[in-house]
Parts: sequence; structure tokens; C-alpha cells
Amino acid sequence: MAHAIVIGGGIGGLTAAAALHAHGWTVTLHERAASLEPVGSGLAIGPNALRALDTIGAGDPVRALNAFQGEGGVRRADGRWLSRTSIQTAADRYGDPLVVTLRAALVDLLAARLPDGALRLNSTADLASPGDATTPATVTTSTAGPGAGAVTGEETADLVVAADGIHSPTRATLFPGRSPIRYTGLTAWRAVTRAPAGSFTPAEAWGRGTVFGINPLTGDRAYLYATAPAPEGARAPGGDERAELLRLFRGWYDPVPALLEGVDPDAVLRNDVYHMPRPLPAFHRGRTALLGDAAHPMTPNLGQGACQAIEDAVVLAHHATRAAGAPPGPDTRDAAGGSGGAGGDMPAALAAYTAARRRRTTQVMRRSHRLARMTALTGAVPVAARDAAVRLAGLLGPTALVREADMIFRWRPPADPA
Repeated sequence: MAHAIVIGGGIGGLTAAAALHAHGWTVTLHERAASLEPVGSGLAIGPNALRALDTIGAGDPVRALNAFQGEGGVRRADGRWLSRTSIQTAADRYGDPLVVTLRAALVDLLAARLPDGALRLNSTADLASPGDATTPATVTTSTAGPGAGAVTGEETADLVVAADGIHSPTRATLFPGRSPIRYTGLTAWRAVTRAPAGSFTPAEAWGRGTVFGINPLTGDRAYLYATAPAPEGARAPGGDERAELLRLFRGWYDPVPALLEGVDPDAVLRNDVYHMPRPLPAFHRGRTALLGDAAHPMTPNLGQGACQAIEDAVVLAHHATRAAGAPPGPDTRDAAGGSGGAGGDMPAALAAYTAARRRRTTQVMRRSHRLARMTALTGAVPVAARDAAVRLAGLLGPTALVREADMIFRWRPPADPA
């Protein structure tokens, strides 16, 4: 039975582990944190990611979490609409809704699809060797024990999946040199709070260099997010990020200020926003694959960071499983001429994974960054021109805004290798 090591317990790492396990792999997932994912953050799951989750039996449970109904769109800071569309219009076009849910809820659904003992918390794994056609990949591990020390060791695997985030140490090992990511000049806040009294319309509002979004969640809660220009690494005075949000958005349309007043100051998450100006030359080396932010970090403007990681995971599991089940032979050699038994053709399979994912994720990554640059405009004339362009697109009909997402939402996962 083929063995995979997954580094990182975020959405992408959990999906990869669940997908590989569903295909019969033995999986070990190392997560350096003591728990999975921060509480108090939401995320959007598009139709493309729902189809990917269907391949591991998690699509319908995620659909059941949806509270996103009615209309939505883009507003100005004063509340006037720039573009509106019906959520049903999108669902009719793509066959699935856009689901906004708590990140923790998706994490729980994915973690429940792992076998007992597969998930190791308080455990780091660092790539020692990416492996090749005839040699397994090797990682060094360190797991915090009940005492003061840590248990260290070395593990080998037919496949290593690096889902270790935007500052991925594995990416730096595979592609050493100058870091490929750059700070966008924007920082982002996220929070979950009680929904305002009565109904409210989901929307993203654009100001001069600032963005504020509101989406409904189940249980009478709302997911809030915001971006604004800031120096890299900056934090609010005294660490009070809610106060910083109130300073930035106090004069915005109702119910933005009231929602911020109701946020628990300790529940506000803040992260700087990075992007990758040039894509990596590949998403793999040897028997080691990069996934999600480790492979293609993107700004949050399209809500596709987690979705593209989920796509990566099921495509990677598809190609890796085909290689693990293929017998050695002249037609299954990698570019270096190597071959082997179960997992022996993994480098060739990972080259197919790169080919399947690199172009698509680069398109999404660049489109998201262009949108980030649009929302970061601050000058009166550029902002007026931007708003006029969005308003004009909205006048073309309720499907105009939705059609822009065709390239993203029409994606479908590969057929099961079995």
C-alpha cells in the first residue's frame, strides 16, 4: 500500500489527505499547531470546489451549511449599488450555489474523513530529500511530547504533499533562492459576529483603497472581512484591531459600523496579503508536490484561495493514485528514465499534476491580483472611473457579473482513476 506524508493541516492539506485515503493510501498528516485552523474565520466555497469535494463525499455536507440566499453584489462605501446579481442566477448557471461557511466547519468535515492516527498535531515535518523515480522522499519530524522535550525522527514516503502555507519552507527547499512572493501593500481582517437584526443583503463594498464584505452564516451569524493599505507587518495600536476597523469604516453604510461594534475584539484576525508575480516553474520535484498557497499564493479578492487548494488536492490524488497502481514498464518511465513498482512512477505523475494545475492556478492568481489592484485605488479620478466601469457592467443584466466567473466555476474534477 502506497504511503503519503502531508505537511500542513489547512484546507488543502486536509483535503489531500482525505482524497488520498479515499483512494486507498496510508496517510500521515503533520500539523505544527496544537489545533486545526483558527476559530472566527469564514470562507467561500464555489461550485468548482463543491464538485471537488463531491469526490471525497464532502460536497453535500458543505452545501447543507449554506446561508447565502437572495441578492448580492458590489456597493460603494455609502451603500449605493455598483452591481447586483441574484445568488440563484449563479446557482442556475453553474449547477451549484456559492457556499459561505465557517472555516472551522469545513475543517471538521475534512478531518472526520481521515482514519484514526493519521493526524499528528504539535508535529513538524521538514523535507530532507524530495526523492526520485527509484528513491522515496524523506522528511525529518519533530513531535512535542508531554514533557519538555520533543521526539524527533525520520520518515520516508512514496509521496510528500507540502501544504505548508504561503511562506512554505518546502517550497524554499525545492526552489532555493529569492522568495517568489511579494507584499501587495494591503492587509486583511476577518471576523465572525452576530448577524444584524432583520435581514441584510450580502455585499462587498469598495471605498478609496478599502474593502468591506458581509456574508451571512448559519446560526444568525455574519462573516466580515476587510482590506486596507498598510505597511507590511503593521499592527493596530495596542493590538486592538477592532478599533482600527472602526476607525477605517465608521462612516460606511449601515449596518457596517454596528456590526463592527458587536465584534469581540479578541476575535479579529489580521494577515498581510501577498501574491506571486511569477508562477513557479513547477509544482513538484521528485516525489514531492506543492499544493495551495505553497504553490500559488493569491489575494483573497476572488475567494478562491481555499477553492484552488481543494482542486489541487483532488487532482493530485487522481494522478498519484494512477501512478501508485501502475506496474513498472517502458511506458511508465519518468523523464529521467526511472521506473518502479507502486509509487515508482511518481515523478511522472507529479509532472502531470503540474501540467494540470499550473496554467489554471496562474490565471486565477493573476485575475485575483488585478482585482486587488482595482480595489486598492485611492485617487478620486481612478476610483470614479473604476466605479463607473463596474456600474456599466451591472447594467448589462443580472448575469453579466456572473459570466465573469465562468472560467473559475465551470471547472470539473478528473474522473476517478479506478
